[in-house]
Amino acid sequence: AKVQCTMTRFLSLMLMLSVAIFGGGWTLFGIAPIGGVAAFAARPADTEAASFVICHNDGGTNCVVDGDTIWYRGTKIRIADIDTPETHQPKCPAEAKLGAAATRRMLQLVNAGPFTLQSINRDEDRYGRKLRILTRGGKSLGDILVEEGLARYYKGGRRSWC
Repeated sequence: AKVQCTMTRFLSLMLMLSVAIFGGGWTLFGIAPIGGVAAFAARPADTEAASFVICHNDGGTNCVVDGDTIWYRGTKIRIADIDTPETHQPKCPAEAKLGAAATRRMLQLVNAGPFTLQSINRDEDRYGRKLRILTRGGKSLGDILVEEGLARYYKGGRRSWC
């Protein structure tokens, strides 16, 4: 009798698990059932795209000012999750060189395909630039610059690159 009770509980548990898996429980793991078969749920598609060029502070339509600032569709955007070396009035030659490299790399990244502009807890900075994080496929483009040594994570304030 004890073995039969244990077996009944086991079968009940397996039935509940099957219902959870094929009845929508997989959505907890980023998988959605389709037609009774589990399939990975798609991320929202990256929908922003343009052809970017290098520009300067006076702006443009779609251009990269430096490694952490772009103009997109006529709006100046500060890439909120990173800080890159200055290219306009750098404090030393090393900052100028690294800033130019960060600018060129950001140009490559925004021209590499569609991306997403993610809002943060503030809409604008004190200079009127929109604060956004640029992502592609769920990964921050800023993270790429940090990984490549061309940026650091922005933690507020100014820190020297020299």
